[in-house]
Amino acid sequence: MQLTEIAMILDARFLVGEEFAPREVFKVGASDLMSDILAADSEGSLILTGLATQQVVRTACVAGASAVILIRGKIPSQEVIDLAREEDLPLLTTPLSMFVSSGRLYKHELTGLDKRR
Repeated sequence: MQLTEIAMILDARFLVGEEFAPREVFKVGASDLMSDILAADSEGSLILTGLATQQVVRTACVAGASAVILIRGKIPSQEVIDLAREEDLPLLTTPLSMFVSSGRLYKHELTGLDKRR
């Protein structure tokens, strides 16, 4: 599913990386624990999180995630936005909770992350 469609489903808006809106997402990881994202097969995934820190951007890059969506309307600092821009990582925000966001994406047939083998 493309980020454009995900943004519509979640009433999300791009903070940075709108030029990557056609990027494909294959699964979703929803967590505030970045160690959970790193412990899973996150390549090509979307990360849903309430954390709005540089650690989220760095974790997404290491894990090979396609994008990050901050839940509950969170807006990160300019430093976080700048880092996401430098890393070509789309960063979005949605007013929805993690529970509602996950449910909407699951309803549209996106599944969760698999544990690394």
